[in-house]
Amino acid sequence: MHTKGRKVRFAVSAVAIAGVAALALSACTTSGSTGGSSAAKGGTVTVAVVNDLTSLNSQTPQGNLDTNGQVGYLDGSYGSGFQYIDDNYKIVHDNSYGTFEKTSDDPLTVKYTLPKDAKWSDGEPVTADDMVLGWAMQSGYYDSATLDPNSGEVTAGTQYFTPAAGTAGIDQTSYPTVGDDNRSITLKYAKPFVDWELFNPIAQPAHIVAKKAGLSSAADLTKLLKGLPKGDPASPAAPDATLKKAADFVNTGYDITAFPTDKDLLVSSGPFVVSSWTPGQSITMTKNKYYWGDNKGNVDKIVFRIIPDANAQVTALQNGEVDIINPQASADTLTALKNTSAKVLTGDQASYDHLDLNFGSPTFSDPKVREAFLKTIPRQQILDSIVTPVNPKAKVLNSQIWLPNQSQYADAEKNNGSSAYDKVDIDGAKALLAGATPTVRILYNTNNPNRVDEFQAIQASAAKAGFKIVDAGSPDWSTLLPGGDYDASLFGWISPGAGTSQIPQLFTTGGGGNYNRYNAMNDVAVQTQTTLDKDELTKLELKIDTATFKDGYGLPLFQLPGVFGVNARVDGVKFMGNQTGPFWNFWEWSVKSSSK
Repeated sequence: MHTKGRKVRFAVSAVAIAGVAALALSACTTSGSTGGSSAAKGGTVTVAVVNDLTSLNSQTPQGNLDTNGQVGYLDGSYGSGFQYIDDNYKIVHDNSYGTFEKTSDDPLTVKYTLPKDAKWSDGEPVTADDMVLGWAMQSGYYDSATLDPNSGEVTAGTQYFTPAAGTAGIDQTSYPTVGDDNRSITLKYAKPFVDWELFNPIAQPAHIVAKKAGLSSAADLTKLLKGLPKGDPASPAAPDATLKKAADFVNTGYDITAFPTDKDLLVSSGPFVVSSWTPGQSITMTKNKYYWGDNKGNVDKIVFRIIPDANAQVTALQNGEVDIINPQASADTLTALKNTSAKVLTGDQASYDHLDLNFGSPTFSDPKVREAFLKTIPRQQILDSIVTPVNPKAKVLNSQIWLPNQSQYADAEKNNGSSAYDKVDIDGAKALLAGATPTVRILYNTNNPNRVDEFQAIQASAAKAGFKIVDAGSPDWSTLLPGGDYDASLFGWISPGAGTSQIPQLFTTGGGGNYNRYNAMNDVAVQTQTTLDKDELTKLELKIDTATFKDGYGLPLFQLPGVFGVNARVDGVKFMGNQTGPFWNFWEWSVKSSSK
């Protein structure tokens, strides 16, 4: 998942406005798309986004933000390679980039092959060395770490790479077989893997990672990886210093606060590269002249304008300062948009807002305190103030796994125990607290009006039961989220809308999105990745969904409605409810005039 948000292997992402893991979303209802009949070449498209850039690697827990992922989708570091997900949430293979095929079911075996002309944006070849590194980053193959079941922290051994999507599924692979003159790798799985088709072995460039680790070439890095044994938590070896240096660079070296002076950080395998960034204002991406795939796109430049406020986005669209906006949907925003000449595209997002309780917090170590706090959450009031004005048919969300337009949702809602929190129960909360007045520090995005409204509603309601609610909100919420220095958090998840990798991401010990340190369903979450029978998989998912309500994990609030505004000069934009947003088909965009 992306915190709204990302991923080489698609993670859910944390978002400024939304986000959740969704398994099999049906096509969203939408008002259509913008043109597409003309395919003029050249020009610039400017898109308003809510969040600023924080990292050029959205595949880490702290980098897992929607804007980072969207930049990564354009530069190739976030899944826009061997495959992508279309607006019907179907996986589409991009054979012009590279091919992959399942060559055996038992054992599951998949071969990935790159074309001879594949090059990074600095002109260096893209080879099997890069895919071996991508596999190493996502598989946890070399890890010997033992994780604390409560905190998720390493207590023994070594954890090298920290992928936001976790390692479940890919951790069942053995060291890849390299072939085809160093242009292919073949992965063999010890167990079935439900999402094998979503794995993408291209991530950061091996020649750059090798350089940062003190090696002279990508081949040297592959030689190192091939020579190291598989990690064994039962008998951890001393960490390899060179691999640790490489992993540390991948984990944190791409996190930035200004446009990097080190151009190595900008090397891309995608159609675009980041060419400039003014923090708080804009990100500019220009064509990668070495990109070899068909989805190069028509436009020469894509600019991200950072505009957190929805009304300001509408104004910028109306004034011609931006071409596309994807603001938080509200009645005021929709009304303002409809009063412009812009095309308005709407639909459901594969995303939801939620309140999570921190299981590493002393305040919520007592299950009675967790239950009491959740009894005070005014979910209907929050829905009515934020979503109902946009979608009068919207209802409070009652699942941590499924969204209302998924076939499993109705059954889950009836059986997962969510009805215990249908209504605010102050008296019940007081009885559970028995006179106690716990302090609860809530982290949220202070720049997001929806989150501010959610916090204030919860603060007022919880105070009636005796809770002391402390405002721990911050504009830097996304970087604070992994640290756990809070008792509860309010944010959103937005997912690819396909696959199940978000489940171990959220519910395994040490999972890249398990910010609230809830580990009771670790084994079940791992099992979901190797369960091919759809009915059995649904049972496992329902088990997790039920446990979250029973254990006081937190509460889902609502599914986010989505809206795009597109001005008349841009064709080819189609509504998309997942974490790529309007960028999902950037290669189909064209501008009617390239003068801008």
